[in-house]
Amino acid sequence: MTVDLATPSLRPGPRPVTTGREIPHDQLDQFSPPGIRAALIEEGRALPGVFTGASQVSEPSSFALRLVRPSGPWEAFLHPSTDEFGHIHRVGFMHLTVPIELIAPLRAAGWIEPHPISLRPEWPDTIVMLYAPRNEEELALATAVLRASWQQASADSVSLTSKGKE
Repeated sequence: MTVDLATPSLRPGPRPVTTGREIPHDQLDQFSPPGIRAALIEEGRALPGVFTGASQVSEPSSFALRLVRPSGPWEAFLHPSTDEFGHIHRVGFMHLTVPIELIAPLRAAGWIEPHPISLRPEWPDTIVMLYAPRNEEELALATAVLRASWQQASADSVSLTSKGKE
């Protein structure tokens, strides 16, 4: 399945309900089934140069995606970390950085919302919350976004249009 992040399909269903905290760490009504979350984690682990573990910038239960040799720009990382470009929360949604040109189409299609910390001038505008994938089709889009984030953080020159599992 080919996923074009410049023109993503609309995310079905309502926007997830969060706790209303300043930085959302919970989706109360929508979450990834365990197998979907596990597949998302495996996709992150399989990316070249990525190492994983507990997040250095979020809840320790968040599964961090970090680079051994980060080479992307400042806005490619979750600050104050200089190597963590994303993390997957227990319910399957992600906080990650997204190339700036993909934020508007993903937001318009209902897949992401800006991370509240990005409203502060000292933090990059590229930090977003990607809603938890709930099935294989949504996993393909989440994986494509994850790859775009990795490409930005690793300064990989591969096209931002990504292929999911065939």
